[in-house]
Amino acid sequence: MGKGRIEAFSDGVIAILITIMVLELKIPHTTEFAALRPLIPVFLSYTLSFIYLGIYWNNHHHLFQAAHQVNGHVLWANLHLLFWLSLIPFVTAWAGETQFAAIPVFCYGVVFLLAAMAYFVLNHSLAAFHGKESKLAIALGQDCKGKVSVAMYIMAVLVALVLPWLACLLYALVAVLWFIPDQRIERLLSS
Repeated sequence: MGKGRIEAFSDGVIAILITIMVLELKIPHTTEFAALRPLIPVFLSYTLSFIYLGIYWNNHHHLFQAAHQVNGHVLWANLHLLFWLSLIPFVTAWAGETQFAAIPVFCYGVVFLLAAMAYFVLNHSLAAFHGKESKLAIALGQDCKGKVSVAMYIMAVLVALVLPWLACLLYALVAVLWFIPDQRIERLLSS
C-alpha cells in the first residue's frame, strides 16, 4: 500500500503534540521580567521536547522518503512510535512544572527511551518489508547512532532518580547527536 496516509497522519500528530506543549507556557499576569522567572523550567523542558519532536519529524520524513510502500506491520510500528511521542507533552509539562524533580525527569527519560526503541522497530519493520538487500535496509545498516542513543537513555534513566540534572544533560546530548538528519538516509536519497 502507499505511504502517503502514514506520512500525513504522522505529520498531523506531531504538529498537534507541539501545539499541546506550547499551551503549557502560561502567560504571566504582570508585565515585569521577573514574572517570567517561574516559567524558565517550563520553557526549558518545552524547548528540549520541541527539539526532540522536530528531530523525530525530520528523521521520520527522511525515512519515509526512502521507503516506497508500507504494510500493516509498518503501520502498527508507526502507531507504536506515535503512542510514545504522544506522551511527550505530559512528561514535558510535569518535568517543567516540578522544576526537574527526580521522578518526573525519570519518567521523561522513560518516554524518550521507549520512543527511541519504537523508532528502532519502525526502521527495522520498513527494512524487513523492503528486503534485506534493498537500498533502504543497506542505508539503515547497523544503526550505531540509534544503539548509542538507547544506551544513553538507559544511563540517564538510571541516574535520574539521584541526579536529575545529569539525566537532563544526557537527554540534551542525545538530541545533539540526532540534530543533524540521518546521514545514511541523506546519502541514499541523493544517490
